[in-house]
Amino acid sequence: MDATKRSMRVLMLPWLAYGHITPFLELAKKLAQRNFQIFFCSSPVNLNSIKHKISDHPNKPNNSIQFVELHLPSLPSLPQENHTMKGLPFLLFPILLKALDMTKPQLSDIIQTLKPDLIIYDVLPLWIPDLASSLNIPSIAIITGGVAFVCVMSFYHVEDDKHVDEREFPFPELYPDHLRIKFSQMRKLPPLSDEQGRDMSPLSMYKKSNSIILVKSREELEGKYMDYLSASFGKRIVPLGPLVPELVNNDNEGMDIINWLNKKEKSPTVLVTVGSELSMGKEDMVEMAHGLELSNVNFIWVIRFNEGENIKIEDVLPNGFLERTTERGLIVENWIPQMKILSHENIGGFVSHCGWGSVMESIKFGVPIIAVPWALDGPWNARVVEVSGIGLEIERENKNGKLLRESVAKVIKQVVVEKSGEEIRRKAKEMSESIRMKDEEVTNRVVKELLQLCDS
Repeated sequence: MDATKRSMRVLMLPWLAYGHITPFLELAKKLAQRNFQIFFCSSPVNLNSIKHKISDHPNKPNNSIQFVELHLPSLPSLPQENHTMKGLPFLLFPILLKALDMTKPQLSDIIQTLKPDLIIYDVLPLWIPDLASSLNIPSIAIITGGVAFVCVMSFYHVEDDKHVDEREFPFPELYPDHLRIKFSQMRKLPPLSDEQGRDMSPLSMYKKSNSIILVKSREELEGKYMDYLSASFGKRIVPLGPLVPELVNNDNEGMDIINWLNKKEKSPTVLVTVGSELSMGKEDMVEMAHGLELSNVNFIWVIRFNEGENIKIEDVLPNGFLERTTERGLIVENWIPQMKILSHENIGGFVSHCGWGSVMESIKFGVPIIAVPWALDGPWNARVVEVSGIGLEIERENKNGKLLRESVAKVIKQVVVEKSGEEIRRKAKEMSESIRMKDEEVTNRVVKELLQLCDS
C-alpha cells in the first residue's frame, strides 16, 4: 500500500541513552515525512533535551512527531535528572533499570490509549515485546550498533556448550586471535540478567522482533553480516542507513574551532577523540601526543577526563608538547560539534574509538578512519572499518596492549597524506556518495516493509 494513502501510527521506545535516542529520532523524522504519525516515548529529561531537534529542523513535519513522557518513579537515590544515561554514575545503573521496570503499568496504559499500529523498540526494557504481543500489536527491534558484532555474539551465544570456543566462526576477518581471546574472556563474565533471572542480553530482544529487524547500517558496509544474521534469527534484516542527523549550520556552536580549521587549507587535519563516555589513560595519552607530533599533520584533539578528576591537560602531556605543536594543533576540553567538524573540507582523517555512532558519522562525511578502539564493540567495529577499506587500525603493543607512538604516526600519515593511503581515501568518499545517493531508496524500502508488516 502506498504510504501516502495510509496514515500509520508508530510508538517508538528507545533506550534512555543518547546514542540510542538519536537514531530513533532520525528514523522518526524520515517516517513522519511519509505520512506516519510518530509517538516518541522517553523520560522527560531526555525529551526536553531533544525538543529543539524537531522545532529547529528545516524540514520539520507538522505535528507528525509527538513526544510522550514516560515518568519513571523518583527513587531516593535516583532523582528525575538521573532518568537518563547521560552523566549517570555507574553505581546508579541498576537503580535506573529498576525504575524503568516499574513503568510497565504506565506504558501499558500509554499503548492502550494511543492504539499504535506498530511499536519500534530497543534493547530495554525486556518486557516490551511481550507486552505488545499481549495487546495484539506487532513490535520490531532496531539494532543501533554494528551488525558484525551482533553476529559474533549470536554465533557464540550457545548455552551449556563446552566446546563453543572451538567452533569455526564464518567470518575470520572479524575474529583474529587477540579478539578471540578478548571475546572468550567476555563470555566468562556472569550472564546479563535481572532480579527475576530474565536474560538481559540484546539478543533476547532482537529474537522477539516480528519478522523483521531494523539495523543502523548499510549493505555496502555489512551486507554479508546482515545475510548471516537474517539466516541465524530467521528474520529479514532491513538496513536504515547511518541515521546521522542532518547538519544544520545556522548556529554558532564551535565556530572558534571552525575558524581555526579554515586557516589550515594547505594540509589536512585529523580529528582525535575517543567518544563522549571514554577517556584515555595517561600512558596512552602520552603515546598519542608523541604520535601526533611525529606525524607532522594538523590535529584537533578532544581530551576528556573522568567525572570528578581534577586534572590539568598540561600535567598529562609530554613536556613542551603544547609549545612545539601550537601552530598545527588545537586541544579542546570535553565537547565539540563533531559532525560540523567532520563535514569540514580540511578534515582528512578521524582518529576514533570506533563507537558505531562515530563510525556512521565518519562514513556519512567521507572521512577515512584511523581506528584506535578502546572498549565494548569498538574492536569489532574497527575490523569492519579496515576490512571495508575505509580506514586502518593503529596496531598496539601485543595487540591489546598500550599505544605505540610510532604506530600512531605511521597510520595517521598513511591514511591522511601518503600515496599508499589513496585507495582508503577514495573508498571513504565513494561509500559516502553511495549512501547519499541511495538514501531515498532505503527509506522507501523501510516504509514498504513496515506497511506490509502491519497489513499482514
